[in-house]
Amino acid sequence: MDSPKPLESKQERKSKAFLCLAVIVGLLLLAILLLLILSFTVFKPKDPIISINWVSVEGVSVSIAPMNSYLNLTLLMDTSVTNPNKVGFKYGDSSAWLYYRGQVVGEVPIAAGDVSSGGTVEMIMPLTLMAEQLLSNPYLYSDVISGTLPLSTYTRIDGKVYILNMFKHHLVVYSSCIVVVNLRNATVIDSECRYKNGL
Repeated sequence: MDSPKPLESKQERKSKAFLCLAVIVGLLLLAILLLLILSFTVFKPKDPIISINWVSVEGVSVSIAPMNSYLNLTLLMDTSVTNPNKVGFKYGDSSAWLYYRGQVVGEVPIAAGDVSSGGTVEMIMPLTLMAEQLLSNPYLYSDVISGTLPLSTYTRIDGKVYILNMFKHHLVVYSSCIVVVNLRNATVIDSECRYKNGL
C-alpha cells in the first residue's frame, strides 16, 4: 500500500497562490503594455487629409442698379477627405463657409459621416451667396464693374478615431481657398487652397 502524501503546509499554499497571482498580474501588465505599444505605433492616430479637387461656378446673374440690385451666384466645391488611419474616422456635423472680403456671405452644412480605414469620401458642396449680406458691402459695386469677384471658402471637419475600441483621439482638419470669379462668363479664373490639421 502506498504511503499517504504529506499535506501541504499553509505556507506552501500561500506561496503557490502568490505565484499564480503574480503570473496573472504579469500577463495583464504585458497585455496592457502591448496595447499601448500598438496604439502609439501601428495604430498611432494620423490626421485626415482634406483636399479641394475643383471649384466651379454653377451660375451667375448680376445687376447693380439704384432700384433693382441683385447678385445670384453658386460655387460648387468638390472636397475629398482621406483617412490614413488603420481604423475608421467618424466626423460630426460640420460646415463650409463662403466669404466676400472677410464677411460671411454663405454657408453649407456637412452632414455627419465616417471614412473607413484607408478610405476616401468625396463631397460636392454648393456654396450659395446670401445676397442681402453681399449687397450691403461697399466694395461690391467696384468689383462688379471690374467683372471679377474675390471670394474665399473655409471648411472645418471635426471627428474622432477609436484605437482598439479603447482609446479615443480627437482629430480636426481645415481647408481654406481663395477663389476669383469672372462674372462675365461665370468661370473661376484663379484659385489657391491651403490645408491645416490639428485643433
